[in-house]
Amino acid sequence: MAGLELLSDQGYRLDGRKATELRKFQARMGPFAQADGSAYLEQGNTKALAVVYGPHEMRGSRSRALHDRAVINCQYSMATFSTAERKRRPHGDRKSTEMSLHLKQTFEAAVMTQLYPRSQIDIYVKILQSDGGNYSVCVNAATLAVIDAGIPMRDYVCACTVGFVDETPLADLCYAEESGGVSSLALALLPRGGQIALLQMDARLHQDHLETLMEAAMTACKGVSKVLDEVVRQHLREASMLTRE
Repeated sequence: MAGLELLSDQGYRLDGRKATELRKFQARMGPFAQADGSAYLEQGNTKALAVVYGPHEMRGSRSRALHDRAVINCQYSMATFSTAERKRRPHGDRKSTEMSLHLKQTFEAAVMTQLYPRSQIDIYVKILQSDGGNYSVCVNAATLAVIDAGIPMRDYVCACTVGFVDETPLADLCYAEESGGVSSLALALLPRGGQIALLQMDARLHQDHLETLMEAAMTACKGVSKVLDEVVRQHLREASMLTRE
């Protein structure tokens, strides 16, 4: 797919969005009652479920425990029906292992682990339907789940994937854009302080374009932050109404 096809002369993308426009969000906190925290998130046609357990005592080898902070354990997987091609190994492959590590690094930068020494926090994220931006959607869903679990964070950690087409940065890429040969990067940001939790690039990008793309990614992440904040506030309003009743 040629890059020019991804953006029309009028500035519209394949799905009708403007260049800097985010996909539509739908989210729900606490759908999975058995866990300490959970969240379901739809970002465009990408759908993810995040579940959090902990903080709890270390499981398995006690030697892994850290005396000054909690250990964060992350596991990423994709449902076998999440893409048009059926996945033979929904988790445990190289891509899933790499994604799990990226999620771990992201939340180590955001969760106040020093409050829970010698303990463990488990974050499980499953992609139910994949249409681009899997890492970003997982981060955003897991952020809501961690908040639902009542685990303190330094800030929301918000992620977005951005790409560069025809000298124009595109925010929140869908699968067609990701697979269309676009130079892209994924950014996880703590928006209030502007701290970068993770920056991931899977393709070459000319250094002249890096600053523009980073600015677009940070702006998009701040937009995601506003959406997540409204989801949390709506959840609290609903919870307070139920408590009154």
